[in-house]
Amino acid sequence: MNEFYLQLLFLCCAAFAAGFIDAIVGGGGLIQTPVSLLVLRGHPIANILATVKIPSFCGTAIAARQYLRQVRIHWKLASISCTIAFFAAYGGSLLLTEVSNGFLKPVLLLVLAGVAAYTFGNKGFGQRAARTVPPARQLQVTIAASLIIGFYDGFIGPGTGSFLILAFVAGLGYDFLHASAQAKLTNLATNLGSITLFLLKGKILWSFALPMALCNALGGALGARTAIAKGNRFIRSLFLLVVVGTLIRIAYDVFIAK
Repeated sequence: MNEFYLQLLFLCCAAFAAGFIDAIVGGGGLIQTPVSLLVLRGHPIANILATVKIPSFCGTAIAARQYLRQVRIHWKLASISCTIAFFAAYGGSLLLTEVSNGFLKPVLLLVLAGVAAYTFGNKGFGQRAARTVPPARQLQVTIAASLIIGFYDGFIGPGTGSFLILAFVAGLGYDFLHASAQAKLTNLATNLGSITLFLLKGKILWSFALPMALCNALGGALGARTAIAKGNRFIRSLFLLVVVGTLIRIAYDVFIAK
């Protein structure tokens, strides 16, 4: 088989799996990004990360559409979150084209360890809406999460959806289903911000990006339907699995693959 088509096969399989996982709990980049870095290792890293933003955007858009049909959205908070996240991701991607992001991995490792420990220890986390968070506090959390996580998504990327869900569950008092719905909209904005920058810089490898986008979208549609059908218990379990998987991956990068 021609090397290009073999690469494309691996990338499309990874994109489908990433779309499925990302639609439910986020973290699809744990699958898509490492596979892309491995398969396309002859290309500059900035070009690879730019390329995976296209399938990520398409898969997230399909998943968001599914959620919007079934889940009630707090549109004021969602619009604020999306606006801030767009510009934060644009800035993060701009920085990515200029510097290395390796120094952030130890910090990310500690953050993920805390996320895993908190989610595992709190059995009721995300199982039902808390509804006790004051509106002013919700606004503060929305702004902070969108700014920090949006910038992170533009700069590095993997795990963004999981971080957004965590922020919306812990900070806004949402259950996992409603947090996932708002996270999809915010993640859509971060992807769009990064894509805008990468388009201006000419970094996207379109021959890989477009087929991956189709596969990611199919995975996203299936994943969103599965999440809505299975409910909060299933989402919590998969969320924890993805966080632990991301933790293992980052630990490998920090301590072994130096």
